[in-house]
Amino acid sequence: MKNISSYQILKSLFLVLVFTGFQSCSKDAEMDLMSDGAELTQFELRTILEADAYTGLMDEVLMDLIEKNGPTAAKIADQDCYEISYTESGFRVEFGNCVLNTTENVNGVLEVTYSESVGNTSFSVNYTGFFVGAVALSGTRTIEISHSGETNIDLVVQSDMTVKLPEGTVLTEKGTKALQIQLGTSLEFTIYNLSGSWTVSDGSATYIVDIREPLEGNLACPYAVTGLMDIEKNDLEIGVDFGDGTCDNEVTLIYPNGDREILEL
Repeated sequence: MKNISSYQILKSLFLVLVFTGFQSCSKDAEMDLMSDGAELTQFELRTILEADAYTGLMDEVLMDLIEKNGPTAAKIADQDCYEISYTESGFRVEFGNCVLNTTENVNGVLEVTYSESVGNTSFSVNYTGFFVGAVALSGTRTIEISHSGETNIDLVVQSDMTVKLPEGTVLTEKGTKALQIQLGTSLEFTIYNLSGSWTVSDGSATYIVDIREPLEGNLACPYAVTGLMDIEKNDLEIGVDFGDGTCDNEVTLIYPNGDREILEL
């Protein structure tokens, strides 16, 4: 840990936040068009769990930019890719059809403000006229990280973001997620838990999400293995139970009348 910067830690944590437990939702899942709204479909659960993959689409690139242009950095810009100007508390970047870290072409403006102290880093990013490929991003993400010792790290992300997908779907995500991670000697012994509450909308429905019991897992398993998430849809509250600690791709939906349904991620 002593040779790893806060920004390298952040990049690793974002991969956990976006992908662990959520990345394997079926891309072939279809919406149940006959649903009367009294259930939660696989399509809807995938929309909720994968929203952060879109709203956080630039997070890893941001870590590289801040590491190169942050308060203690040497200010390294790529004039062929973007133009950058600095303020006392951050910088403004205008991208011109860049390809960064294997992303699709990036265009638009990011305005970054940050602060850093011993053991703590925070920054806020505003997206304006911003595109990654044909995906349009707008809004603000504020990220705070703190770590004590060499193994315990806390990450808090506040999002107020809108994403327009190429086919016209508009996703919004607003709320807070908190990730705690304890670094271990291997992926299996690197443990995390995720908590928070946020709202996701896909233009046709709005879902209020609250993690009642933190979602927990380890980096050797591609899914969260325990924890309970409540999802409110059309005044119907449905529980999503991530399991008993077994690494599998199943969750249990718990309906208000006590009915249970197994759903594959």
